[in-house]
Amino acid sequence: MDLQTIKERIVAVKSKRDYLLSLLEQPNLGTLRIDVNQALEELDELIDEFTRTIPVE
Repeated sequence: MDLQTIKERIVAVKSKRDYLLSLLEQPNLGTLRIDVNQALEELDELIDEFTRTIPVE
């Protein structure tokens, strides 16, 4: 996989982060809220680590 493809995929993942945030606004999420929070934290860590390693334009 080339660098450009990886960058495009990271941008796509960043755009889907908003969907996870919208899930947190759902009042009937119950215990899944913990999983959504965990997913957001891990996603943020991965994106941060990637951008520190290879800056995305």
